Amino acid sequence: MSGARKVAAFFDLDGTLLPPPSLEWRFIGYLLSRDAITTAHVRGWLGEFCRLVLRDPRAATVANKMYLAGLPESLATEWKASEAFGSLPLCADGIECVAQHFARGHEVILLTGTLAPLARAIAAKLPGPVEICATELETAEGHWTGRIVGEHLSGAAKVRALGFIAERRGLDLKQCYAYGNEMADLPMLMSVGWPVAVNPSVWLQRCARRLGWQVCHWTRAQESRAAGEPPMLASKAGR
Repeated sequence: MSGARKVAAFFDLDGTLLPPPSLEWRFIGYLLSRDAITTAHVRGWLGEFCRLVLRDPRAATVANKMYLAGLPESLATEWKASEAFGSLPLCADGIECVAQHFARGHEVILLTGTLAPLARAIAAKLPGPVEICATELETAEGHWTGRIVGEHLSGAAKVRALGFIAERRGLDLKQCYAYGNEMADLPMLMSVGWPVAVNPSVWLQRCARRLGWQVCHWTRAQESRAAGEPPMLASKAGR
């Protein structure tokens, strides 16, 4: 694609490529099974929540990672090697859709609000090299501080990240694809020429139908596809 502006597919992760619960909640479950999260970590999270909730409710909730304060970064690597990670139920339809984009020479980018170390681990399960744009954690001497670097990537923050990537990679957004499942993904979906609502929330499905977007329902297992057909990339016929 040299000499021309390139095409990319932007994929949300939680609720799109991975069914609920979210990747972060699954990681929390792993940490709890290891007794890594203590009462002190919970108190730290609650303290940060109380400090911020009136001034900035969003920072008090989605951007509050104080439950990780003081934990070593190596826990993400250990989790990646665990049985729990190996059995993550990624949507087979979504994985095949990613493969189709690679087959067409498109770049594939995970644009997600989940934690970047977890998103990077998921990248190893995808059928090709993907760029990761996710919520970065602040670290100090190999340990997480409980704070994030930059913005939590959801809503308008996703759009800002998408625009930065498009400029840096020379992407033609009118020819790009985006896949998301909830209203927080709406600004991202509206930024590309080929938006796809995947396993959409009620409100996103209503918006998608009104705007003529493609709506997909991706399943966990290959054999559970209703019609036995592989998922197709967005097309005018499907919008």
